[in-house]
Amino acid sequence: MTFRHLAKDERMKELLGLPQGRAVEGVSGEVLPPGTPNTSAIAGGPYEGAERFSREMALWRPSSRSADGDLLGDKSLLDTRVRDTVRNDAYAAAGAEIRKDSIVGAMFVLNSKPDYKRLGLDTKWSEEFQEEVEAKFIAWAESLNNYPDAQEVNNFTGLVRLAVGSFSLSGEVLAVGEWVDDGRPFKTAIQMIDPDRLSTPPTMRDGPQMRRGVERNRRGAAEAYHIRTVHPGDFTSFERFTWKRIKARKRWGRQQVIHIFDQQRPDQSRGLSRMVSALKESRITKRFRDVTLQNAVANALFAATIESDMPSEAVYQALGGGQPDAGQVAKVISTFAGGYMSVLDAYMGEAENLKIDGVRIPHLPPGSKLQLRPAGKGGPLGSEFETSLVRYIAAALGISYEELSKDYTKTNYSSARAAMNETYKTMQSAKRLIADRFASHIFMMWLEEAFANGEITSLSRRSPNFWDGMNREYYGRADWIGASRGQIDELKETQAAVLRLKYGLSTREDELARLGKDWRRVFEQLEREQTIATERGLTFTEDDNMMNAATGAPREKEAKDEKDDGSEDNTDA
Repeated sequence: MTFRHLAKDERMKELLGLPQGRAVEGVSGEVLPPGTPNTSAIAGGPYEGAERFSREMALWRPSSRSADGDLLGDKSLLDTRVRDTVRNDAYAAAGAEIRKDSIVGAMFVLNSKPDYKRLGLDTKWSEEFQEEVEAKFIAWAESLNNYPDAQEVNNFTGLVRLAVGSFSLSGEVLAVGEWVDDGRPFKTAIQMIDPDRLSTPPTMRDGPQMRRGVERNRRGAAEAYHIRTVHPGDFTSFERFTWKRIKARKRWGRQQVIHIFDQQRPDQSRGLSRMVSALKESRITKRFRDVTLQNAVANALFAATIESDMPSEAVYQALGGGQPDAGQVAKVISTFAGGYMSVLDAYMGEAENLKIDGVRIPHLPPGSKLQLRPAGKGGPLGSEFETSLVRYIAAALGISYEELSKDYTKTNYSSARAAMNETYKTMQSAKRLIADRFASHIFMMWLEEAFANGEITSLSRRSPNFWDGMNREYYGRADWIGASRGQIDELKETQAAVLRLKYGLSTREDELARLGKDWRRVFEQLEREQTIATERGLTFTEDDNMMNAATGAPREKEAKDEKDDGSEDNTDA
């Protein structure tokens, strides 16, 4: 049978790597008619990863689909499995919290940086604008009344932490900007939305313009979002069968829906959690720990067992069960306590020293022997096998193994520092992608309302209109100060910071941001402390040894002595 006859079967074409119903290009570059075998595909190409006939690769034929084709069909199941893992697995739950603590920290602080040059203004205006905007925004954002949250549950920092947590669970953040007129100082409020509610209504179908609740234009940009009124799991509510269409932006450009996800492939419409790649390992790790702990508990319950040399038939007959069959086994076992144990009690009932508690058992019935069980012997918990499984989870979360497992037994300063640096890089990129974008959207909404209501008093007649061109981007430029980087050896890292400042490799703004502090607040506090100290005649003497250890420079007296004796003078005469 020739390959041309085999090519009539489309499945055989696929197995042989033949084209299906179209002309193909041969080895020499000429176009071959449909059905002609591709000899290079049959013989095997230069890439081992494309082998078709090896035992390891023959059955590995993953489907070739679009990003949404691969993702959307399995997203609901994957999201629920990730949430279940975080609920019930201590490592996964700890990893999700570590991400929040490493990205957001205790307070997410605004550092306003308006582009005064593009606005045609000067640095003096910029400083006044920064101080006013930061003070008013922080007062609103961190209020105990939780003004930024439409549900009045979280303050601004709490919303950002919730956004980071949502991203860890589902790979995306979804929120809606509300206009709440209930006496708040600012009517802007954020309504957080569970991504499960973003879905296509039953009256519509997914296609090029609709991707699981995201309505797109011909370029693929989101125009509107279709959101269920309540979560689909709320079976008691009839509103789960109703949807609301919300436009992505108002007609003048105000953001109305915040949808943030990490796009892994072009034309991807929804996000996916990083933990998906480690779900299998996480599941196996938890089952491994459960079975091992159960084994340890079972071993701890029995300090010893008594084994008898009597034949099984004799034991059953002695218990009154006769010749047992499958249906009698359970009944025979149930009479064990009243039968065999009563015999033991009659034989050893008078032996008061028959205890396991540090006293030897004096005697046993004939044909029986005592088998001691080491209490708590459970299995390889904490072994290399479990460690390797935990490393999968750590890699999926972008966290070092040491930080996730809290196991520093095999870690020195250098390796701990290297692990912390890798985690820091991952957390910084996640901060920029998730927390900074989410916070900037909220800040821009608040700033627009502040401009519209005339709340910004530092503006002048020369200040450009907020809504003209890209002025809103120029006014709304900002950095965000999140969690501190953390220090392993505070002295060494302080020395490094001092040297970076000394040689102009960094700024105090950057160094204080590493500690989770705002340089303006620090400078203001230092100025107040210095003023009060001067008024009260207080002086604080610096420790020369400590200061020179930090700067790496010799002490002044030592430097003078070396110059006097000429031992360090290497200049030419």
